[in-house]
Amino acid sequence: MMVNPFVIPPSPEAQEAANELIEKVHAYMIMHPESELHRCGKMFGVLVYDGGYLAAFSAKLDGSYHHEGFVPPVYEMTEEPIGTSKEESRRLQRLLFANYQFVNGRGETKNLLEIFKEEKPIIPAEEWFSSKLKIKNYELRMPPSGAGECCAPKLLQYALTHGLKPLSLAEFWVGAPSKTEIRQEGAFYAPCSGKCVPILRHMLEGLEIEDWRLKIEDWKKPEILFEDDYLMVVNKPAGMLSVPGKNEEPSVESLLHAKPVHRLDQDTSGLLVLAKSPEVYKELQAYFQRRDIPKRYEAVCVMNERVKELKSEGEIPLPLLPNPYDRPRQMVDREHGKVALTKYMIRERRDNGTVLVDFYPLTGRTHQLRVHAAHPEGLNAPIVGDRLYGTAGERLMLHAAEIGFIHPITKEAMHFCIPSFF
Repeated sequence: MMVNPFVIPPSPEAQEAANELIEKVHAYMIMHPESELHRCGKMFGVLVYDGGYLAAFSAKLDGSYHHEGFVPPVYEMTEEPIGTSKEESRRLQRLLFANYQFVNGRGETKNLLEIFKEEKPIIPAEEWFSSKLKIKNYELRMPPSGAGECCAPKLLQYALTHGLKPLSLAEFWVGAPSKTEIRQEGAFYAPCSGKCVPILRHMLEGLEIEDWRLKIEDWKKPEILFEDDYLMVVNKPAGMLSVPGKNEEPSVESLLHAKPVHRLDQDTSGLLVLAKSPEVYKELQAYFQRRDIPKRYEAVCVMNERVKELKSEGEIPLPLLPNPYDRPRQMVDREHGKVALTKYMIRERRDNGTVLVDFYPLTGRTHQLRVHAAHPEGLNAPIVGDRLYGTAGERLMLHAAEIGFIHPITKEAMHFCIPSFF
């Protein structure tokens, strides 16, 4: 049985293989001081099978698809497709995608055009916030550039075409950190949603995959802190969705039959306000949209040299944009991103290599606090347990600890504070 490749952290066997490969890559970097890895890192991957492990890197490494000890590309390109016109370029690109053939656990083969046929188009960063953009009319229906060249599909393709039984898989970053996508040296990441997930969805068919999802009865229930005829305030447990998602996972909304006025990330715990009627929801939504709701979050971040040098308090103004190729991750984009501003206050520097930080979001972008904590030009200190922007752990150490607002009906000033005890 194969461990679900989307689970972070990966299996102990995959982590052990990854650590061994990281040492080899570091040795390569020492021998090649001119390597691109010193300037911009790269995603590497391992696939554990009964008898050893395979290794891969995404796309090219230092200008080549081939390096000793790594699996070859799925399709050998002799040269990049270049067209004299837009139509010719697209024709050549389609021909290239047709040659990327991926097998699955049942021995069935599909090319990239077939795999991405029903997928939603990838929206470029420069058009993400365009009010005129209509998804259904968007012309980019082809697979995204670089699809099929990531580690996970390359590893699975080699294993399945060489009679090897895959047991577990891990992808991780080696080299200089990325300043846009938040990639940290040695951290593990799940396969990207835009390029890899559709391919893996096909390739994993026919394989027995270990189910990692919790049963509904195993989920912690949200703690109700306040309730009247109009609204309620709850303490959401980490791991629970605020609103229903695509799967059958329970959410605060589905369990309590009230609508969250704002959202907390699934991995974040803490205070959540819910409305019991459309009228109350509309009133509270107006408060949030005007930023009339003061909020404070508590987080434990990984200590580093930059945090040691930072002032005890300050602001982080890094504009954010959804990563077009890897939703739900966000990325820093100064040209196309929306304004995102966070105040922070370092409350405690601990002997265990972490710091306790208070965050005050002045805007409400998705994953704002997590990106601002992890980014090299933010705190450069990922929140402990952050599986998207740092290193996965038992849980994300981020908690919505304090919130205040005016009751939309009684006009009473409401204030709630529940510490994280981190």
